[in-house]
Amino acid sequence: MAAKNFDMIVIGAGPGGYVAAIRGAQLGLNVAVIERENLGGICLNWGCIPTKALLRSSEVFHLMHRAKEFGLSADGIGYDLDAVVKRSRGVAKQMEGGVKHLLKKNKVTVIMGEATIPAKGKVSVKSEAGNEELTAKNIILATGARARNLPGLEADGERVWSYRHALVPPHQPKKLLVIGSGAIGIEFASFYNTLGADTTVVEVMDRVLPVEDAEISAFAKKQFEKQGMKIMEKSVVKQLDRTKTKVTAHIETGGKVIKEEFDTVISAVGIVGNVEGLGLEGLGVKIDRTHVVTDEFCRTGVDGIYAIGDIAGAPWLAHKASHEGVMVAEVIAGKHAHPVKPESIAGCTYCYPQVASVGYTEAKAKELGYDVKVGKFPFIGNGKAVALGEPEGLVKTVFDAKTGELLGAHMVGAEVTELIQGYVVGRQLETTEEDLMNTVFPHPTLSEMMHESVLAAYGKAIHI
Repeated sequence: MAAKNFDMIVIGAGPGGYVAAIRGAQLGLNVAVIERENLGGICLNWGCIPTKALLRSSEVFHLMHRAKEFGLSADGIGYDLDAVVKRSRGVAKQMEGGVKHLLKKNKVTVIMGEATIPAKGKVSVKSEAGNEELTAKNIILATGARARNLPGLEADGERVWSYRHALVPPHQPKKLLVIGSGAIGIEFASFYNTLGADTTVVEVMDRVLPVEDAEISAFAKKQFEKQGMKIMEKSVVKQLDRTKTKVTAHIETGGKVIKEEFDTVISAVGIVGNVEGLGLEGLGVKIDRTHVVTDEFCRTGVDGIYAIGDIAGAPWLAHKASHEGVMVAEVIAGKHAHPVKPESIAGCTYCYPQVASVGYTEAKAKELGYDVKVGKFPFIGNGKAVALGEPEGLVKTVFDAKTGELLGAHMVGAEVTELIQGYVVGRQLETTEEDLMNTVFPHPTLSEMMHESVLAAYGKAIHI
């Protein structure tokens, strides 16, 4: 088959790849995107989107149980796990259809198959129709990542699950062990715990949600425990003994190993980049611990080859991948592009209560040598939070005492994943504490707590 020539070929159609392809097409480039499984990638099909659909179901279920608090009555409350999962899969399917439409609308050539790069500027695609040879001056690697499998803790889809199995569960867990308390682990723990599973979370670090500010982690832990979760920090699952109906976990904690039986285990111990089988080593692309090494513009050091999103390393977030995709398309099209700053990217975790943050934690800011001013405001002091029946939460802001620069913002509580963007915009605009103090926040809203937290850092808070 004759080679097809493009200006830009994107390998992987996740939130990095499909966005890069669309932006490239908008800028007049002739673009192809190659995907081996689902348009929209893991995020849209097996990650961010379907998990949010599941969590919404558990949130509504939780609220139904609280009906009496709101002067309402709801009897015979129950759920149908198959129907909950079916809704989640329907949401993912709808989104995948949306991506397909957008790529078509922007005249991006979509090829379903497995890609390799036999030489610089060449891409070979193996699909059901056979082999296709493509050429392009610019190739973007957007192949994403997959769940890390630790020896002995591998998922089998029966009693030990990865995130994929947890999204389409073969059974409802009664007694659940979640290994790892990062975003993925704690979201699934939250979902299944709310549906009534007796849930234990094991975390190797000294606290749950270890990337978050220590105070936020401690607050979240208290709430999880109040909901009946058992949290084991500084603990390691050494071994899983499996039978058809149960798993016995050997957990090292406090200097001794305890054995406990569970009917289901979810392993959420991190991710590894999809770097294999592409032919990267032969091209001289540098790989460090399963991730492609890039500069601030996502260039790999090999002319014409870029890497974006999870394959290019932390933070492993869809919105970081999308932004890098746009940036690289603009670099290729000869436009002036701004590099993505990792410390300006917000992280959101959709457990109950929600957690969101941007910038440096208080500890990190101090470690970097900043003299800091810290402000905090509790949800209990906010009229809207109390009216919503969500008085448990905290907003925390960290400022440079010398310049008034907003170094970081950290939140736990209802809807904080939506609120965090206010601070993200503030950091992008290089806002100082004075600008934030002089901003008029609408009342009654949860966002007022963001204002009060800033005021608190400078001893000017009104409602505490």
